[in-house]
Amino acid sequence: MSPGRPPLPAPAIGFDDVLAAAARLEGHAHRTPVMTSSTANALTGAQLYFKCENLQRVGAFKFRGAYNAIANLSAADKARGVITYSSGNHAQAIALSARLLDTAAVIVMPADAPAVKIAATRGYGAQVVTYDRLSERREDVTDALVRSRGLTLVPPFDHRDVIAGQGTAALELFREVGELDHLVVCVGGGGLISGCAIAANGCAPSCNVIGVEPQDGDDATRSFRSGELQHSDTAHLTIADGARTPSLGELTFPLLMNYVHDMQTVSDDDLVWTMRFMLERMKLLVEPTGALAAATLLRGRIRLPGARVGVIVSGGNIDLADLARLLAAAPAADSVREAS
Repeated sequence: MSPGRPPLPAPAIGFDDVLAAAARLEGHAHRTPVMTSSTANALTGAQLYFKCENLQRVGAFKFRGAYNAIANLSAADKARGVITYSSGNHAQAIALSARLLDTAAVIVMPADAPAVKIAATRGYGAQVVTYDRLSERREDVTDALVRSRGLTLVPPFDHRDVIAGQGTAALELFREVGELDHLVVCVGGGGLISGCAIAANGCAPSCNVIGVEPQDGDDATRSFRSGELQHSDTAHLTIADGARTPSLGELTFPLLMNYVHDMQTVSDDDLVWTMRFMLERMKLLVEPTGALAAATLLRGRIRLPGARVGVIVSGGNIDLADLARLLAAAPAADSVREAS
């Protein structure tokens, strides 16, 4: 809903698709808790409701879309197996979902991906195929495997069933807390915010949906402002590794333009400060990407006094050594008022 521009033709993904995804996920995805914080409310002047997808299976919202996509495949496609490319949460989500749905999974990952992520993906039962990110394109490696093995590709975000599955996080939030004035969601490739915005439109049409990106990966914000798909050459610089996608997708770009009301960015320093606040004050372990939505509120980049605001906490997967390094340089959370 970029102001002053006619809407783009949107893919035929609607609220009914999110409801169907919720039915498929029932009993398989965790119904993650919604948490509140009196300190966060006092700081922002709003009533914040944190949807804790860091406590979802595989530690991130990605399980929702992965499971929904595989569950909706035909029996023949499941028999052939699935494939994706990812070095993080989507890799683990596809691996676990495939195991639960009794199908084989192949995950294309860079050879220099963190060893813990490769081990976790293999631990869920997937075959990991590595590539050299300096000399090979993951899409080329994946396409070759699709052709040679007849596998079905389930991409990380630009897929209708993935988008619908991600939207169930917001659906659960609205069902638990009722109507909201605003819903704030992190943005990488746009699958999560697209699904959540569709859910918001179905549950509470007057709710404003706000997307948040890292400053070094602001392609979606620039796309929203200009009405034309933009790319980022600096997304690899942010600590928010889940938001390092260079651009929105063919499906997610028009969905964002049609259903999202505003876009904001935050700095990496904002993310680290927010991670520390959430760990110390809320006892929540949150990865940098998972802190994007909360950071824009807690750091005062947007102010919504008196409003009821949903905040999607998208994931909690971070190497503990990296966490210690980041937090060592962060200001103490008790400096919240001065810092903001």
